[in-house]
Amino acid sequence: MRIAFIGGGNMGEAMIRCLIDKGVAKPADIVAGEVIESRRKYLAEKHGVATTSINRNAAEKADVIILAVKPNAMPEAMADLKGRTRPDQTVISIAAGITLSKLCHGLDRRSVIRAMPNTPAQIGEGMTVWTATSETADQDKERARIILGAMGKQIFVSDEKYIDMATAVSGSGPGYVFLIIESFVDAAVRIGLPRDMALELVTETISGSVHLAQKSGKHPAELRNMVTSPGGTTAEGLHALEEGRLRALLARAIIAGYEKAKALRDD
Repeated sequence: MRIAFIGGGNMGEAMIRCLIDKGVAKPADIVAGEVIESRRKYLAEKHGVATTSINRNAAEKADVIILAVKPNAMPEAMADLKGRTRPDQTVISIAAGITLSKLCHGLDRRSVIRAMPNTPAQIGEGMTVWTATSETADQDKERARIILGAMGKQIFVSDEKYIDMATAVSGSGPGYVFLIIESFVDAAVRIGLPRDMALELVTETISGSVHLAQKSGKHPAELRNMVTSPGGTTAEGLHALEEGRLRALLARAIIAGYEKAKALRDD
């Protein structure tokens, strides 16, 4: 499967790395269209892929075209490719806020896939939610499942409205988790733990808790109750979090992200 990347930024590079590591594609099967010369040189040397500064040259012989540019660069990228893609090519966009309708119009084609990955895809632990136009063939969807699955888990949704919701939850979510980790570590240092020890304690605690939630089959509330003894330290800490309206703050963050995702879509 020959794959062309339009854009060689962080997420594009993460996808290239995962595709090679998982054996989905060989370096010789991948070409990256990237306007920045230093970035082209880096991608070629680091991953052994071909590069070009001309998007249509990158896409010409590809089976799959992945639009991995930032949303503000998408109009130019689509203009480069408009009317130049073939019906047998699979086109996947990972740009936030660029709807299927905009993609179809900008590329002058009816078969398009839109995906929302997140940053853990950089290590093959990502979560990607994706959708496609009704004209998208089964072969295109299967290619998308293979490519997106190389970055971690993937979920297909039949209604595009869920992409904006996923943007707010799984797309932006890592940023919220990293802030929680940072705050957790700072608090641990404040009570006297060395920073390196605090970081290890916090990251392993969060990682272990997530794995327990995934594998136990129990509701998070049940798991929380299991570690909360009456009158104990966890009960005291949870009371402080509830007083600080942690649930409400997280809900506000997700709703704010969702509203922003919709605003990007409507621009």
